[in-house]
Amino acid sequence: MRTPAGKECPYYYANYHRGRETEECRLVAENPDSAPWQPRDCARCPVPDILLANASPNLRLKLTIRPKLMGFKRQMDVRAWCEKHDIVIEDPYTGCPLCAEENPGLKLFKDALG
Repeated sequence: MRTPAGKECPYYYANYHRGRETEECRLVAENPDSAPWQPRDCARCPVPDILLANASPNLRLKLTIRPKLMGFKRQMDVRAWCEKHDIVIEDPYTGCPLCAEENPGLKLFKDALG
């Protein structure tokens, strides 16, 4: 679904059917340690860009919003891990290094390069 910032995100949910006005980020709703989500958070959220760069079915994300500067600014922390190999992913944009080694298409590409 398209977020208020104009990006596609599978974790954003909005319902305006029959007078309802429900908007939520389901990724933040799953995290009890996070501050409540606000629609303006979508403008600075890195999750849509991560999902655009990495389409791994084993990628799991956890988004935590923390207030900074007496509540005027909000920091977004994204943690990623591979569900298949159960490891923390350092760079969620590139994905799991073990999954990349198992991919036969990437092996052929590496062999062709050198």
